Amino acid sequence: MKIGELARATGVSVRLLRYYEEQGLLLPDRTPGGRRVYDADAPATVRRVRSLLDAGLPTRVIREVLDCVGGSEAEAEPCLAPVLLEQLQGIEERIARLEGARTSLTRLLVR
Repeated sequence: MKIGELARATGVSVRLLRYYEEQGLLLPDRTPGGRRVYDADAPATVRRVRSLLDAGLPTRVIREVLDCVGGSEAEAEPCLAPVLLEQLQGIEERIARLEGARTSLTRLLVR
């Protein structure tokens, strides 16, 4: 499958697919002329990447865990759960800091 076909199949722009490749998230083969050729499971890989990005994982983390999400959800859970829990904890810490900042700002405005 060519890059344009993959873009149409996934709804992801060609530019973004090239970025995923640069980040090591998508690994196409190359023709002798240098054109990218994706295998049949590339659309599923792109959907997994999008799902992990939507969950707030940075590309460096996705690159580390992408292999463990290659199967079903049941297969992915043991290797992915610790990473997701760590990310969730980081989000909760950022929320707590933001709530503290909001409280401080509110106090300043009320005075």
